[in-house]
Amino acid sequence: MKPRTKRLFFVLLALCCVGAASALITKAMKGNLAYLHTPEQVLAGEVPEGQVFRLGGLVKEGSLERSKTDLEARFIVRDNRNNEITVVTNKILPDLFAEGKSQVSRGKMAKDGLFYAEEVLAKHDAEYMPKELSDTLNKEHAPAPAKKGTYQ
Repeated sequence: MKPRTKRLFFVLLALCCVGAASALITKAMKGNLAYLHTPEQVLAGEVPEGQVFRLGGLVKEGSLERSKTDLEARFIVRDNRNNEITVVTNKILPDLFAEGKSQVSRGKMAKDGLFYAEEVLAKHDAEYMPKELSDTLNKEHAPAPAKKGTYQ
């Protein structure tokens, strides 16, 4: 075999290896993708059956039910148009999880109309501030007391 032919063969072999590695990485990454959907989109059938996805919305007031014997919890997630989906999970709920607050759950929709969550995340507003920091800022930026006999 001529040196030129050997080089061409190794270049083609390297390109094939890079292509195969790219295909495997893409396939592995697709399995980890979970798109965020609202209850309205899920109820409209926009989510393929059996696919893992994220369900986002507000936890309906008074809907949280915890099992007395195990970790199972059920709650209703709703959107602004009052579309509702019942979520069932057997994982520990986060500390910030509360009724009336935003949450994102990752799991699958079952044929019985329930969403079985593998993971539940609680969302907080962007203006969260620890109490200690809030107290310090309020103390430092409090208005100075007015002196007697002066106008402010």
